[in-house]
This record gives sequence, C-alpha cells and structure tokens, in this order.
Amino acid sequence: MTFSELQIEQDIVDALASKGIIEPFPIQQQTIPLALTGQDIIGQAKTGTGKTFGFGLPLIQRIGADPGPGVKALVVVPTRELAVQVSEDLESAMVNRPTKLVSIYGGKAYEGQVEQLKAGAQIVVGTPGRLIDLHRQRLLDLSHVQEIVLDEADRMLDLGFLSDIERIFQAVPAVRHTMLFSATMPAPIVALARRFMSRPVHIRATDPDEGLMQANIKHVIYRAHSLDKDEVIARILQAEGRGKTVIFTRTKRAAARIVEELKDRGFNAAAVHGDLNQEQRERAMAAFKAGKRDVLIATDVAARGIDVDDVTHVINHTIPDDPDTYLHRAGRTGRAGKTGIAVTFVDWDDLHKWTLIDKALEFGIPEPVETYSSSPHLFTDLDIPAGTKGRLPGSSPRAATAGAEKPASGGRSGSASGGSRSRSRTRSSGSEDSGSRRPSGDRTAPERSAPAADAAAPESATAPASGDESADGAQKRRRRRRRRGGSSSEATASAPQGATDGE
Repeated sequence: MTFSELQIEQDIVDALASKGIIEPFPIQQQTIPLALTGQDIIGQAKTGTGKTFGFGLPLIQRIGADPGPGVKALVVVPTRELAVQVSEDLESAMVNRPTKLVSIYGGKAYEGQVEQLKAGAQIVVGTPGRLIDLHRQRLLDLSHVQEIVLDEADRMLDLGFLSDIERIFQAVPAVRHTMLFSATMPAPIVALARRFMSRPVHIRATDPDEGLMQANIKHVIYRAHSLDKDEVIARILQAEGRGKTVIFTRTKRAAARIVEELKDRGFNAAAVHGDLNQEQRERAMAAFKAGKRDVLIATDVAARGIDVDDVTHVINHTIPDDPDTYLHRAGRTGRAGKTGIAVTFVDWDDLHKWTLIDKALEFGIPEPVETYSSSPHLFTDLDIPAGTKGRLPGSSPRAATAGAEKPASGGRSGSASGGSRSRSRTRSSGSEDSGSRRPSGDRTAPERSAPAADAAAPESATAPASGDESADGAQKRRRRRRRRGGSSSEATASAPQGATDGE
C-alpha cells in the first residue's frame, strides 16, 4: 500500500518520497483514512511505529493547501525534544506547501516564537507550559483551532500535565477534530478522552502474537557492579555492527560523568540532560542525528524525543523505575522495522525493581546473570570481538592520571609565570623549605591581608622571622634575591601567598 492509496494528496506524497518514505506503517494505514474524514481517534501503538505521520498527514491536508494566517492546528507534546522531533517530521511533509509551523516550548526566548505567531503560522507544536503562558498573555490565539492532537498523552500524565491539558481544551473551540496518540493508555487518559472527544474510535496497531515488547528488539539483562559498568559499556560500544547508541541514566550528574568518561576512552559521545540549556541539548541531538556523534547519553526526559531510525543499541546504565519507562527507553532502537539490542544493568540494590519489570513484561528472567567486563558470555551475547578492551586504540588514558598530573602542571606553570598555584603543591613545598617555614598562625595572617599588597606577597615568604617590614630591610631582601637569581625554593616558598591572591 502507498500513501496515495490512503488518499493523501500528491504534493505531500512527493515530499515524503524525497525523504525515502514510500510505504505507510500499520498505524498510519489504520488512522489516516479515518482522520481524513474528521473522525476523532485514539491511536495506540508502540513507540517508533510512525504515529507522527499517522496524525500529521491528515492534519496538514485538512487545514488546506494554502490556509489563511492564524493557528488552525495544535499539536501538544510533553517534552521539548519531542516538540523539535514532531516539528521536523511535519515540516518535511509540507515542504511543497506555503503552510507555516512554529515550535513553542520552554528554554528558548519568547521573541522568536511570538514573531512566528504574528507572521501567521497555521500549525503550532508545543509543550503545555509555554502554550498556556503565551495564551494567558494573549500572544497565542487558540479560538480558531480546527485540529488538535495530544501526542504521547501517557507521558504528559506522568509529568503532571493533566490540568494543563484541560486548560488547553477549554481554550479551543468546542467543535473541532481531536486525535490522541500514545504508546500506553492508562485510565486517566481514557477518562480525558471521554470528556473532550466525540465518539472516538480506538485504534490499536499491534500484532496480537507480538506480546508486550517489540519482536525485533533483543533484550539482554545483566546484574552488574556499579564500578565496572563504564568498562562494560566501553566494550559493548565496540561490538560488531554497533551503530548509533543511546545510554540512559537516572540522574543528570551520572549523564554528565559518563559522557566525559567515554570521551576520555576515545568515543564520540554527547549528552542530553536537564543541566544543559536548550541550545546545548538541541546541538547534541542534531549532532547525534547527523552522525557526528554516535553515542548519546540521556536522562528519561529526552527519551521520547529521540526518533532516529538507525539506533542499534540502547543501554540502560541504571534500571528504569517502571515497565512503561523500560518500554519507552528500549523503543529508541528497533524503529521503523529495523532490529535493535537493549542492554539493561541491574544493580544489587535494584533487584526489587527488576522483579516488578520482569513480571509485568513477562521476560522470564527473575535472576539476571552476574556479569563483569571480563565475563565470556558478555562477548558472545553481544558479538564483541575477543580481547576487546574498554579504551579505543590511540586514546590517551587521561582519567587514570588526571589526579597526579593536574597539581604538578599547576605548580610548574605557576612558578614560571608567577601566577596562582594549587594549595596541595604549596603546602608540600613549604614543608620542604625549612627557611620559609612558619607557625600556622603567622602563615594565615598574610592570606587574610593578601588583597592589600600583591607585590609584597613574594617578599613575605622570605621575610625574617622577626617580621621586620622596614623599607631598608625590603631593599636588602630584593638585592639578595637578585643575586641568587630567583632560586626555585624561593619561588615555591612564595606560593601560599600567590595562591591566596589567585583565589
């Protein structure tokens, strides 16, 4: 079957064909004909099965080939990353039309988004918070919306957006075409659909023999030690046929640490997490999609915005909190009918979480096999070449020596330039130079008064114990220092004062 057979107009079909999209997926085959007639739809299908075009193509076609200015269609999504992804997909389908689309989400300045609205954008894709904010300021007019879509509705429920969704529905016209799409359908979402939809048709695009998990994803579960995970991951990243890989962590701090660790080991990694600003997150995602980075470390906030067809591996560095989160993480691979591998590490303390996930998803693996970076089954399970180590050839082992190198290099550069030195260097140097040793009380006094006289700092380090600060005494000390030629011991002895000035 083709999109033309689903009554999609030719200019949209041509736009899809230019992107290599020829045949519709099952969810698209079932939803597009109904959506084109204006039927309210609840679409349920696993992540990565093409839901975006399932609602996007009818939405684009129903507002017309050349719609007038003003918001005619609204797509509400739970996360910024998903807003960017959905916008890109819709724009690719309407390149042959004058229709304008604007993405509205937090983390970016209002001005650009408001300008696009004022310029007459007809399709809005946005997150609930920013949509409501602009609507309250009367910068977003929703009174003429004909089409409204809730994408990943269950995720909105998880993030606490239910009340925001209700406000948005109250702001759009009572007579409209409504579509709701989600991978899972919890009771509150069903209740929401009953309140705001008119006799919706529930479409489930699943294979009855497939079970809860996608059949084209291989699931590998290991009980791993936290101190060995980085080494295991580095070896998995050298598996045969490994393409783009997404590594999920529970915390932002862990994501930041892992990306630096993998870079140190020679891997081309990027990260997406909440401590990065929106521009940094978008750059990381763009680099990953373009193939400039082949490893992406992410927290769950980005899980549903990673819509990349050629992700071969997903690695759960920490176990998800619930079965739904597991499915959404694993769903980043095996997309568009391709195969994928999902590897999950279970810590000893998280075995109770795994027990719940195992029962809910029917894995039949109540006790994950204990696995280390040297375990033979790790190599055979994941097609890792024998003898593979956790560092790419040619990468410098900076992480192992960083603690020893940094203080030393700081001391060398400081003695050469007269700049600040590290505390650890100066304390040890001071103890070696008996001529500059002082009682602790005398040493801390100059530190408190350091800002007063920067130039006098080196002098105080070689001053006599009597503390004579006369001008004549200072001149004699300078002459002695010039005669000696500035020995290394004096330069080191002056470090405590210099370090204080630098701080």
